[in-house]
Amino acid sequence: ISISCWLSIKKQQQDVMGFLAANKIAFEECDIAANADNRKWMRENVPEESRPTAGNPLPPQIFNESKYCGNYEAFFDAREDNAVYAFLGLTAPPGSKEAEALAKKAQQ
Repeated sequence: ISISCWLSIKKQQQDVMGFLAANKIAFEECDIAANADNRKWMRENVPEESRPTAGNPLPPQIFNESKYCGNYEAFFDAREDNAVYAFLGLTAPPGSKEAEALAKKAQQ
């Protein structure tokens, strides 16, 4: 992996973890660089349709326990759409932008 690719991955990881921490969403960071078991687990649990055509999926890959949620681009899109809780398979907390958007949609 090139330095620029590594820096991009690091920035994406920090972006995801920063968002989760700021929104008090509990998470566990799994280091795949230093832990071969974590790397193997991630590679085996990214669904076939979400894998790159060549090579292995690159981090960050986001899971809720063992359920695959998506990669950074999918997370970014969900965040832009105020749909991160749905993306993560969680219930949006009352008062959040996502909960308000869902309530408004249900009233229509």
